Amino acid sequence: MEEQIAQVIASAQVTNTFFAEAYYFLSIPLMMLIHVGFLSYEMGATRVKNVLSSGIKNLLAFSFTIVTFYFFGWWFYWALPTGLTGSEGYMAISGIEYANAIALPWGDSAQYMGPNAGDHASGVFWGAFALFAATTASIMSGALIERVQTVGFVICAIVLGTAAWGIAAAWGWHADGWLVTDWGFHDFGAAGLVHAVAGFFALGVLMQLGPRVGKFNADGSANHIAGHNMMATVIGLMLIIVGFFGFLMACIILPGEGWSWYAEHATTIYGTPMTLSALGFNIVMAVSGGIIGAWIFTKDPFWMMSGALAGIISVASGLDIYFPSHVFIIATIAGIIIKPCVDWLEGFGIDDAVGAVTIHGTIGLFGVVVLGIFASGYPGLAAFAPEDTVAISFVGQLVGAVVMFLLGFVPGYITATVLKAAGMLRVPDAVQIKGLDPVKVPAQAFPESMASPESEA
Repeated sequence: MEEQIAQVIASAQVTNTFFAEAYYFLSIPLMMLIHVGFLSYEMGATRVKNVLSSGIKNLLAFSFTIVTFYFFGWWFYWALPTGLTGSEGYMAISGIEYANAIALPWGDSAQYMGPNAGDHASGVFWGAFALFAATTASIMSGALIERVQTVGFVICAIVLGTAAWGIAAAWGWHADGWLVTDWGFHDFGAAGLVHAVAGFFALGVLMQLGPRVGKFNADGSANHIAGHNMMATVIGLMLIIVGFFGFLMACIILPGEGWSWYAEHATTIYGTPMTLSALGFNIVMAVSGGIIGAWIFTKDPFWMMSGALAGIISVASGLDIYFPSHVFIIATIAGIIIKPCVDWLEGFGIDDAVGAVTIHGTIGLFGVVVLGIFASGYPGLAAFAPEDTVAISFVGQLVGAVVMFLLGFVPGYITATVLKAAGMLRVPDAVQIKGLDPVKVPAQAFPESMASPESEA
């Protein structure tokens, strides 16, 4: 009888392990839809003469970020939660020594960075995190369309997705992260450490990149530069929303595994209780609220779908905590304010082609700070956390928001400054006028019957 019981337990554990492995594995192709969406979104938002160059830029952002995150970014996440010193945290799952043991693709740690029949978790966890990193690069990509050099952009994408985001995740999305242990920072759905970091990195680059030719008049007034295909843009935004389901399901820690917080129930990355049911309620309410808010203010389909994205981002930090009514209110406010915020930024001469700084950066910080109002006093860590763990607070969320802004903006501005000095940032004005596709791309996006690049100059 004891042997039979042991066999049943072993079989159940195998089944559970396979389910957990499959769960995270399936989150990866769902997250890929985010990049399908960004590809359609950006190509639709560009003029005919720049369509393919925008697509190439997005594909390269994804590819290079994945590769550099494999070699370096994963190590940053495990090495630096306690700060740039790389010391070990209280959970003993961080620090340079720990990262060297599990997160380098060479030496003894290589067993965790490639196929291993005894390791069901590392590859799927890494895959999900790598897609998070690539998402930051795609967020930045749209803001810079039609005038950034390809190589310069790729360098920016690598710095953002590998270093800036890797460090942000270590500090605010790790049980040993100093923002979590010292300030009670909570950002379940990465409103700050993905969206805000990417949005404000883009702002730093934009300040050095400058506007597209023809965007601003001599008196400072702005001209609207329409993309060639609104349908592709709106569909792309909807695909991003679909991909968010994979993005957010990957933020849940399943029970019953060696790496799980608990054997009996799922948690957030902070060890606090979490269910898929919460996401079922809250994601669709956030999308709806964002669309309604943007419709109230603009009636424009582009901003309505951008509102859906802003709606999710505005509540992402607290999707595990919020009641759906709260989600709807916050998301509706986000949908209402995005267009005025975009117009305000444009008044400073910043040409953000798709509103990425506002939708991801401003709304991301808004979401982080708002959580400090609604969830103040909620445990910052659970499970094996020490007794003196700091709870969520408005001040802690505000500190986290400031850190995420700086982690995005400062490296973005510095990287762009260096690239500009080296002549590797901006496409020459003459090339912009003619079009990036006819100058740089050995292919044609559309048949001759469509408007030629020359006619759009």
